[in-house]
Amino acid sequence: MKKKFIVPVVLSSAMLVGSIQASNVFAQPVNPIEVSGVQASKEWNVKASVPLFVKERQAVKFSSSTPTNALTYLEKNEGKTGIKNPNKNLKVKSTQKDKLGMTHVRFNQTVNGVNVEGSEVVVHFNKNNEVISANGRINQTVTETAVDTTASLSSDAALKTALSSVTAPEELTYEPTSELVVLPFEGENYTAYKVNVNFMGDEPGNWFVFVDAKTGQVIDKYNGLMHADEQRTQKGAGKGVHGEHRELHITQVKEPNAGTKFALADYSHENLGGIITYDAKNDNSASNDTIHVGNSAAFIGDYDRALVDAHYNSEKVYDYFLNEHDRNSLDGEGMAIISRVHYGTNYNNASWNGRWMTYGDGDGVFMTSLSAGLDVAAHEMTHGVITHSANLVYRNQSGALNESFADVFGALVDDSDWEMGEDIMAPAAKADGVTVLRSLSNPNGVIVSNEQRRAYSTNGGVYPDHMDEFYYMPTSVDGGGVHVNSSITNHAAYLIAQDIGREKLGQIYYRALTVYLTPNSDFSDARRAVVQSAIDLYGEGSEEVAAANAGFDSVGIY
Repeated sequence: MKKKFIVPVVLSSAMLVGSIQASNVFAQPVNPIEVSGVQASKEWNVKASVPLFVKERQAVKFSSSTPTNALTYLEKNEGKTGIKNPNKNLKVKSTQKDKLGMTHVRFNQTVNGVNVEGSEVVVHFNKNNEVISANGRINQTVTETAVDTTASLSSDAALKTALSSVTAPEELTYEPTSELVVLPFEGENYTAYKVNVNFMGDEPGNWFVFVDAKTGQVIDKYNGLMHADEQRTQKGAGKGVHGEHRELHITQVKEPNAGTKFALADYSHENLGGIITYDAKNDNSASNDTIHVGNSAAFIGDYDRALVDAHYNSEKVYDYFLNEHDRNSLDGEGMAIISRVHYGTNYNNASWNGRWMTYGDGDGVFMTSLSAGLDVAAHEMTHGVITHSANLVYRNQSGALNESFADVFGALVDDSDWEMGEDIMAPAAKADGVTVLRSLSNPNGVIVSNEQRRAYSTNGGVYPDHMDEFYYMPTSVDGGGVHVNSSITNHAAYLIAQDIGREKLGQIYYRALTVYLTPNSDFSDARRAVVQSAIDLYGEGSEEVAAANAGFDSVGIY
């Protein structure tokens, strides 16, 4: 059967501001269900899913944290774990090392190499290669009773049966998957195809269907779709400030007496409290802000555009930190990413207040809507990352570093150039030659806009690119130069990237920010942090270390 596919959507269980634990919705034998005309019993064979948790009072030492040594541990501790013949009956699923230096080796229980559904064991090593615990669930019946794991039915035939059993529409969100498993069900162990079928529509489904690999009958099925209060994250679309088409993750909501509407609320990312975009309604407070809601899944009105860009750009920045640095949101723990758009009147600014981003619409003369800039969104969201890592004090050199790291990651996320703010400058500003806010590649090419700031200039009122041009300001002016002096360390980052590339620069700067910098770090501390991070990642004497040293030398930070 030929199917048409669209981008997959993962549903979450929250429509609340903040980080919320999502509960798993799995098939549990609580209420009888009809499966192929047979009513499933509430009873379950307790030996088919035996919980395992062994915590060693005295850690068991090994030479390394490997799957082989994990199996050796399980072999020697069969009496504790209840796992018979681990070398034969377990198959490595994954090995993961976390930020604490611990290594976690995960195994599937198998019969003749076929995974036993729901049976996994994890062995945990500490950073000293010592096993400190093991946990999971095992099926004790498969080692007592022979299981014939040969299949008489083809995978394609199982797929057709599964599609028919859940009345799947023509349009599926992604290619169905099929895996041969041993399924404990109703006191027996079946050899079955586990087919996953996912689709949207009026009744969305993320179905798992178990088809008997010998008879072709459906043994069991369940809808693994996570949901809460009929709120559904789905694909939507919108038009940005400059007319770009944006694909969005939005949420379907039902308002009293208003029917179905659509909110700029994205709960499609695992372990994230959501990406939520509020309408600030052009006042100067947050008390009247509401999640932006539209009548359709297409946000194309003029008023929508700034909100669309903020929502779209927030997801792009989230994806960057997750994919490049394994950081889940601004705090690294999945905090909700909140934007408030249409703030104030003619407001030429964007900000991070410690909890969310705020975007003004601009005055139409100097700036347009600030949410239109991907680099602006990345800059403000990086301030959030800084808050939850180095927490650089926002004044003098530490404040300039705060601004600089936000600019650097702004330029790394929006990687089309090394300029900041090129997408938010209004036509009148561009006509006067003001095309960017700051430039990492050519700081001296941008005029410092505030006259009071220029009074402290030694270089004609442009952004400095060397310590010889440092602006010595009181903290009453630009916080002691947090914006203008940031361009010195910005330029160092740009020069380093010319030698080693953007990706390595990002890795080095992220490590420096999250591992070495502290609240009151100054420019010299930043040099040490960046150089040490390059040593950690690429080795003493590497070209990356040489580039880091040269970059700071070039801007007079020794």
